[in-house]
Amino acid sequence: MSQKEKLLLVDGSNYLHRAFYALGDLSNSRGFPTNAIYVFTNMLLKLLKTQKPDYLVMVFDVKGPTFRHEAYAPYKATRKAMPEALAIQIPLIKEIVAGFSIKIVERQGFEADDIIGTIARREAARGLSVVIVSGDKDLMQLVTPDITLADTLKDISYDVEAVKSRFGVPPEKIPEVLGLMGDAVDNIPGVPGIGPKTARELIAAYGSVEGVLAGVDGIRSRTTKRALVEHAGDARLSRDLAVIKTDLPLDLSLADCRLGEPKGDVLKGIFTELEFSSLLQELPGGDDILSGNYRVTGNRLDLTALREKLAHAAAFSLEVICDGPPLSGKTIGLAFCIEPKEAFFVPLAGISPEDREDGPAADEVLPALQAILSSPKVNIYGHDLKTASLALFRHGINLAGIASDTMVAAYILNPTGHGFDLADLLRSHLGARIISTGELLGNGARAIPFDQVELDRLKIYACLRADGAMRLAGKLDREIREAGLASLYSEIEIPLIAVLRDMEARGVLVDGTRLKSLSSEMEEALDLSEKRIYALAGERFNVNSPKQLQGILYDKLKLPRGRKIKEGFSTDFEVLTALAEKHELPAEILVWRSLIKLKTTYVNILPRLINPRTGRIHTSYNQTVTATGRLSSSNPNLQNIPIRTPEGRRIRQAFVAPPGATLVTADYSQVELRVLAHLSRDEALIQAFAAGEDIHARTAAEVFGVFAEMVTPDMRRQAKVINFGIIYGMGAFSLAKELGVKQNEAQAYIDNYFRNFSGVKRFLDETLTRARTFGYVTTLFDRRRFLPEINSSNAPLRSFAERTAVNTPIQGTAADLIKVAMINIARVFAEKGLKSAMIMQVHDELVFEVPLEEKDEVIRLVKGEMEGVGELAVPLKVDIGLGENWDEAHS
Repeated sequence: MSQKEKLLLVDGSNYLHRAFYALGDLSNSRGFPTNAIYVFTNMLLKLLKTQKPDYLVMVFDVKGPTFRHEAYAPYKATRKAMPEALAIQIPLIKEIVAGFSIKIVERQGFEADDIIGTIARREAARGLSVVIVSGDKDLMQLVTPDITLADTLKDISYDVEAVKSRFGVPPEKIPEVLGLMGDAVDNIPGVPGIGPKTARELIAAYGSVEGVLAGVDGIRSRTTKRALVEHAGDARLSRDLAVIKTDLPLDLSLADCRLGEPKGDVLKGIFTELEFSSLLQELPGGDDILSGNYRVTGNRLDLTALREKLAHAAAFSLEVICDGPPLSGKTIGLAFCIEPKEAFFVPLAGISPEDREDGPAADEVLPALQAILSSPKVNIYGHDLKTASLALFRHGINLAGIASDTMVAAYILNPTGHGFDLADLLRSHLGARIISTGELLGNGARAIPFDQVELDRLKIYACLRADGAMRLAGKLDREIREAGLASLYSEIEIPLIAVLRDMEARGVLVDGTRLKSLSSEMEEALDLSEKRIYALAGERFNVNSPKQLQGILYDKLKLPRGRKIKEGFSTDFEVLTALAEKHELPAEILVWRSLIKLKTTYVNILPRLINPRTGRIHTSYNQTVTATGRLSSSNPNLQNIPIRTPEGRRIRQAFVAPPGATLVTADYSQVELRVLAHLSRDEALIQAFAAGEDIHARTAAEVFGVFAEMVTPDMRRQAKVINFGIIYGMGAFSLAKELGVKQNEAQAYIDNYFRNFSGVKRFLDETLTRARTFGYVTTLFDRRRFLPEINSSNAPLRSFAERTAVNTPIQGTAADLIKVAMINIARVFAEKGLKSAMIMQVHDELVFEVPLEEKDEVIRLVKGEMEGVGELAVPLKVDIGLGENWDEAHS
């Protein structure tokens, strides 16, 4: 017997809404929201792969009344209006569906359910296997031996028996059940007081709504009997509203529904426009791999000719192939591209020697190119040139002519983009593909190092990257100019690459012996903490197991239960902090968790990160990670080492100055509040900073309505929370939790703050208005952050976007200021020939390693450059510290 052909009927409207709410903030570089499109398309691709249909119809609802509204005007009246951010994505979703050669059906006056019901019954009767794809329970009434319902998002499929198991009645009886219980989602009234259980029992016993009404005298419950008598009309109406029509006059042949071949060009254009790099890979045949004239520069004559071409080129792109971390890995070769579609690979010795016996030796190649690569007069393009620059730095080459970095450019255009890998960017911006590192080397245990790759394959890989970066740079540079971001890009982010390169290359000296001693001390402290925990709990248990801890706290000790979570009840930091007021055990658990986190994250890890050649840790500064423009660091993350805890200070004490030098710290004082004063032009804030007042004490006096002399330390502490709460868009609920006061009291504090600092309130309101109008906010230096959820009907998403809109101009401007200061300081150090070096940047602090003889000059220069970095309405203030280690200098 031949297998039945399969027809998929997809409830497109159901898919739309589930896709939209499945993913939050997502947009392309122009700020167009793409979350629903992205998720919907992935859902569709999964459906095509798993179901492999012969026929597929995508059915959508059409805006406007249907026959059900004519029968009952309040039908679906309680449903919220479609969010604008979803509505504007629907046309593109339909273009994508059409691009996959999928038939779209929608009819004015009828719902998608009725269209699905009509097609399903008709085609099942013709012998097709029909699968309805939806999460809508109403469609279960259509299930028969030949029609199933698949909720692909939950991986659940309903046949007749599965429907009976869920509803307690066969599929055809579902409208009868809904007639009695109603449906709040569709505003179907049902019979008051009859819920799902009673409705199922009544229909199972009497067979239908009419049967229940006819046999109402036999129903025991007086309340139910009275409700049925009084609302018999509602029951009949509700049943009729719930019945899906299966006899619409549809002019649709089965041939129209056959799944065709995807229209690759159409889909590629849409996905490229939306910057869906991962989806471009999913297209049949994939995107077009770049191609060009790619050559190996394999002898001295070729190398000389290449050097001449580079010397006379207006610009060229560079790709450095390094096996491992740039400061310690093996440099394999360099690729150059002067014009798109033409690139050259210059291998270094150590790769398949038989392929280049007559080639120049490794110690000849880099010196031959050093003058060009080190010249500030050339224009070098590339992708992630900081990493390339670090690899060359080890060979004595200072890459000086960086003009365009596609990773940084993409980040500038949209800091919340999908990713900044070169392959992803080429797919999303140019619809082009290059060979990935995984394709070249393999993955997992079977991966090979670069120096074992065949020369021709390595050439293509390296040249594709150089060629791709050259092509991409032109497009991104144009978009940056059109967006008005050229100054931010060329005057801040591009010069910063070399500054970060130098900081990473220099690294910071770390005392491994001190860390080893601290590790032993912390091990003892953890042992003592565990013993206290067992004594307080009255038994031994796995302290690191949330499940076991729940049992101790909530079942054994009967403490108030935390928030309900999937695995039981929460034992997170917030919950334990609240419980610590009622019992000693939660407090000790917090101590143990803090110790174990610091020990495993820093004390045990930092010694392994010390470079054996330099004795230093060379952290990586990430320029394209945070959405606000702030730098972050990794391997290790220096941002999260606690400042005030004894253990955090001990860790910082291991970051030391070498003999004959000192560490100098320069920390902006209250920079975000000063930025707020400038942006808001609030007279009270400006006056307070101009007079050198303690801004938190001033705020306390204003908010609590007391004279400055009457401000207590606790009032100042609360005012500090309020000051920074305002910056981060904190509402009364969050502020109340932070201060430990009632919500109405917190709201009074906020209201009082805004009465006294009315300029701040005006600035925040205007910022939100601009964000809602344009879909993004900017810093003082024109850095943008897109906020596609700012007008969302989803309250949590909208609230997050509003808090982000308030915070980003302030925090982003502070980030830009310190970046400009770093660039200026590096330039001044170089001009004066100082041996001092900037070695760390953490939040609003810069750390310098300074020879003792340069100490006074460096302090004067650093303080002057940081405080004079921008013309603000209030003075910037920098606190300077000195010490033999980081903690001592910061104290």
